[in-house]
Amino acid sequence: MEEQKNRIVSSLRLPFQFVALMWGVYFLEVASGLDFGAYGVYPREFFGLRGIVLAPLLHDDLRHLISNSAPIFVLSTIITYFYRRVAARSIVMIYLLTGLAVWIFARKVFHIGASGVVYGLLSFVFWSGIFRRSLQSIILALIVTVLYSGYLNGILPNQVGISWESHLLGGLMGIFTAYWYKEEIEADEEKKPPSWEGEKSETSYFLDRDVFEKTKKEREEDGSFMG
Repeated sequence: MEEQKNRIVSSLRLPFQFVALMWGVYFLEVASGLDFGAYGVYPREFFGLRGIVLAPLLHDDLRHLISNSAPIFVLSTIITYFYRRVAARSIVMIYLLTGLAVWIFARKVFHIGASGVVYGLLSFVFWSGIFRRSLQSIILALIVTVLYSGYLNGILPNQVGISWESHLLGGLMGIFTAYWYKEEIEADEEKKPPSWEGEKSETSYFLDRDVFEKTKKEREEDGSFMG
């Protein structure tokens, strides 16, 4: 019980810290009266590279921040709890690759917000179920499908005021990351042999197990053949 409690607390730590950082940056922007939007990703311009790290921490308004906070917290908690071996590496990989992909491929406007990372985490959990095919990963994939099926609309192009490129590219980076780490399975995902395997059978048999491998003469000699 104590071990399970520690695992839950440990899994909540990183998601809580990241969401707290997002809120801290937002309130700093409001309190200072400054506009941090210029620190977002601006594609194919050198100064826009800083947005790869900073953009997911920046949000237009409180509604934008709230809409990203809940899924970031839930999805990153799922990953840190169920995919402990690759959780930190996967989250960092999705975070950075999504920003880089936006910088390379997206429209030339400032892209801010953590929604691209959200799509990456969501895609990672879903496609891990496809690639790993363990019961646990498949169940998790089904759960996020039910919870976040409406997010598919977010990848449709030409949505005013929405960085649909971040959503689409984040999703693709999530698929790539799930594939990259698909072989690093968790202890919970390892296939265990059936309980009856490895047990020595003490069952007695009417005939010796090798009786049909003997010749007629050998069976007559050891008494296993009667005619």
